[in-house]
Amino acid sequence: MPEIIFTGPEGRLEGRYQRSRKENAPIALILHPHPQFGGTMNDKITYEMYHLFARRGFAVMRFNFRGVGKSEGEYDQGHGELSDAATALDYLQSLNPTAPFAWVAGFSFGTYVGMQLLMRRPEIVGFISVSAATNIFDFSFLAPCPSSGVVINGTADKICSPDAARDVMAKTRTQKGRRIEFQTIEGADHFFVDHEQELMDAASAYLDRRLGEPPEGLLFED
Repeated sequence: MPEIIFTGPEGRLEGRYQRSRKENAPIALILHPHPQFGGTMNDKITYEMYHLFARRGFAVMRFNFRGVGKSEGEYDQGHGELSDAATALDYLQSLNPTAPFAWVAGFSFGTYVGMQLLMRRPEIVGFISVSAATNIFDFSFLAPCPSSGVVINGTADKICSPDAARDVMAKTRTQKGRRIEFQTIEGADHFFVDHEQELMDAASAYLDRRLGEPPEGLLFED
């Protein structure tokens, strides 16, 4: 799990990278929660998502947004953080030039950045979004969503209402053949305290099912 430093839009960005032992492995980028509320790449859920993809043979990276840890720059309301994520994906692809596809996973603020990123990058074929902050950030940019994925919220989340998240995702249009699934973890709060394993079991089950299917570009050809 080597530390990496790469050049971002506002200076260096700090990350952790796990290469795959497989040739032509897919890649995954993991995005952490809000930088102004203690979010870092070492957040427990971000860390566990990182290892979830690594165990399935992905080349995977998590990194600190600008102004967090050793990453340079200042918080930029999500705009600069999206640029950070795009640069991180470029860097991850440069390390894995034959990767057939990419996934993105985000937690809270990371879902907002990650789902904007997938709108811009057709190589992202799947996503896992945890505690989607739909009542804090505007998700209307998903018009339509180009990739299938899962959104997982806790039923006791008092920061981002699961009902609000469910409603937003239910109303979100998707491209032909794509689907956004919504799941809840009973009794879990925004941070999934005492419910981390249930969260990871749900994320693992979704990822395993998707990896057992043909890639979206093949599955939904006309």
